[in-house]
Amino acid sequence: MSDHYTYRVTWSAEDQEHVGLCAEFPSLSWLSASPEQALAGIRELVRDVLTDMATTGDQAPAPFADRGRRPAG
Repeated sequence: MSDHYTYRVTWSAEDQEHVGLCAEFPSLSWLSASPEQALAGIRELVRDVLTDMATTGDQAPAPFADRGRRPAG
């Protein structure tokens, strides 16, 4: 499910590093020296948060890509 979320990587002039972001989890970010590491880091962090949410019974936000989709059939 974490692969359905919207990710982006941008440069942070303030931190002088690349920052990985997830649109559906605006409070999360991951700083890294390379854009590839920033993307990998934020994806792993989102997976960890989703695991924690499932354990505690919290509902995860629907991925933007899946919102408004009609079920097949």
